Amino acid sequence: MPNQVRAFVLALLMVGLMLAAATRAMHAQTLDTVIGQGVAAVARLTSQAEQPARRFDLTLDAAVQRALERNLDIAVQRIHPLVQDMQIVAANAAFLPFASSGLILDQATTPNRFVFDGGGLAGQSIVTDLGVYDVAIGQQMKWGGGRYDVAWDSTRWESTNIFSTFNPSFGANMTLQYTQPLLRGFRTDARRTQLVVSRINRDISDIDLEETIVNTLAGVRLAYWDLVYARAAVGVQRQALALAEQLVADNRFRVEVGTMAPIDVVAAQSEAAARRQLLALAVETQRTSELVLKELIVGGTSDALWNAELNPTDQPRIEATPIDLEGAIRMALDRRTDVSRARRQLDANEATADNLRNSTLPALDLVGSYQLTGQGGPRRVPAGNSFADLFGGAGGVIPGGYGDALQSVANADYPVWRVQLQMTYPLGQSADRAAYERARLELQQNRAQIRRIELRIASEVTNAALRIESIRDRIAAATASRELAERQLEAEESKFEVGLSTNFSSCSRNAISPPRRMPSCARFSTTNGRESSSSGRSALRSAEPASPWSAARRPAALRGAQAPHRRGRC
Repeated sequence: MPNQVRAFVLALLMVGLMLAAATRAMHAQTLDTVIGQGVAAVARLTSQAEQPARRFDLTLDAAVQRALERNLDIAVQRIHPLVQDMQIVAANAAFLPFASSGLILDQATTPNRFVFDGGGLAGQSIVTDLGVYDVAIGQQMKWGGGRYDVAWDSTRWESTNIFSTFNPSFGANMTLQYTQPLLRGFRTDARRTQLVVSRINRDISDIDLEETIVNTLAGVRLAYWDLVYARAAVGVQRQALALAEQLVADNRFRVEVGTMAPIDVVAAQSEAAARRQLLALAVETQRTSELVLKELIVGGTSDALWNAELNPTDQPRIEATPIDLEGAIRMALDRRTDVSRARRQLDANEATADNLRNSTLPALDLVGSYQLTGQGGPRRVPAGNSFADLFGGAGGVIPGGYGDALQSVANADYPVWRVQLQMTYPLGQSADRAAYERARLELQQNRAQIRRIELRIASEVTNAALRIESIRDRIAAATASRELAERQLEAEESKFEVGLSTNFSSCSRNAISPPRRMPSCARFSTTNGRESSSSGRSALRSAEPASPWSAARRPAALRGAQAPHRRGRC
């Protein structure tokens, strides 16, 4: 019996162990499946991320055209002239005709205090009904600062007053009036000055738009050549890395055959590692330059070029054309937006000063008016001349109405004309006089600023011409330097092959081989300098020392390309 119990317990343990093993196998299989699926998903995402972006060949003209069509700074600036157009419309509205009209209905009841109040012998209260309708039109004139007003009003008056001759009484009045300033406000005034300034501001907004376009296109050209230079620099660094890796392989072979010490392999490997670092920096500079160009030529992140790889296809070319310095200065003085803006702002300030000077004159206005009045309605005729006939209300009525009043106006039966001469003059020093003196001093300051801008423009253009001449000399020097560097490298490699040179000398010649890029850099500078002769301050500044190929703005990866040579080791 105990043996049977032990056998049963042993069988249970074996079954439990088998179940546990099967469960662990199932869990392990499930975990492996999950991990495998996750790894596959990550691999798919990685493969998608590593897929090369769409390559887009781009010429300089195409980049400029895309900037004109899609650059957001230009799109924003294009709205400003439209806003100024609305300002002109608002200023011009002061000279549009305006009309007005009104209606009055009135009733009044007054007591009869005296016998002649019109209440009759019975002393009844007097009830009066009045209705008035008027319409008028007026306009401020641009010429001479005058103003005309035409008014027409019609009245109906009815009363229980026994002395009323016309009851109801209909009246019609037409009034013509013209006010002409003779001194203050004749040549100009606040309204006309505002209109002139609004039109000048419209011209300034056009100048601002032109400046934005010129600066943007200059930035596009500069970014384009920056990208061309950066891609060329990446090619140079890749070539330098390939030479360094080839040197490592050659040194390893020489170590294997016993013709070179192992330390030379380490030196070559160090040089190759330095070249990889410089290549990484050059690639980073290329991507940054590409992003700068994209920001100028795309309309947003949804643009097809935003995620594409830009491949600039144009190459800089040298045109050894003579520079007409005097003609360039004249063109800059005529087309530079900064001086054009300053001149138009001077015109606006002169208009304001003219208005302030006009405000210091006495106000002498000539006012002429002409009025026609008409009267109509049923006309009461007393029965006699006795007291009872006059105050008793008896008598006849001559028919009439509103047409009689209109007929009177048409016939000019009751004309009234008037001519006035009104004059006002401030006593003592007025605020207008002080404002005019301040504006006059500001005009002198504006004229001096324009002369300073013109002098600066002449200096900048002259400096740009000198820089272009200097760049041409640098092209010749860089071409000769490249040829000599290549010949030195070939000679040093030949000596190294036959054992007449050291590994250090080969590394040094390899380190100084990148000067072959210098002629291209100089060509880029000349191209930028030539394109900078167009209008706009930023375009002219492109030919100054802050060019993309100067040592100050050369990418760090390219500035460091010759660092191993400067350190004196591989």
